[in-house]
Amino acid sequence: MFTGIITDVGEVLEVESRGDTRFRIASHYDPDTVEIGASIAHDGCCLTVIDKGYLDDGGMWHDLEASAETLSKTTLGEWRPGRKVNLERALKVGDELGGHIVSGHVDGVGEIVSIRPEGDSKIFRFRIPEELARFVAPKGSVALDGTSLTVNAVEGCEFEINIIPHTQQVTTWGEAWEGRHINVEIDMLARYVARLAEFHGC
Repeated sequence: MFTGIITDVGEVLEVESRGDTRFRIASHYDPDTVEIGASIAHDGCCLTVIDKGYLDDGGMWHDLEASAETLSKTTLGEWRPGRKVNLERALKVGDELGGHIVSGHVDGVGEIVSIRPEGDSKIFRFRIPEELARFVAPKGSVALDGTSLTVNAVEGCEFEINIIPHTQQVTTWGEAWEGRHINVEIDMLARYVARLAEFHGC
């Protein structure tokens, strides 16, 4: 489980297809604190560390594998060396829950429709698949590229979010562009409320 509070911005170093696709990611995490088999959310997608090593700057690289199914349901199929990715390590019991409960299971891929400044912040407008749009509500939470964000306004399959300067600085949102695809995970609470509303017995 995760909270949607990004703890590092990593960089894709290598991409290798060998049955499944293998990625090598650089980060600023302390290698001694990350175990093989650990779960780390990469742009909101929970993936398993299968190998690791040390970087000259004291950070680490780690390897992960993604199946064809994962590539087809997320933005990972677009990853190339040099791409920056939002990283979050798994939640530990007793950690501060600063965002909302995020599972790391991506529900679909959306798109940045527009970006416009508003003061020091930026208003992002997103479009998501119709089957996910019903789970997004004003003042509700949504995880986009692994970041816990609050929805400002909703119009059909599009919605807007205000991203403050701090979030832009410590995540990949400061480098985002119109037309970019993003991973979407709907709020778990919204999912269950919708299920209860539509359930009419077995």
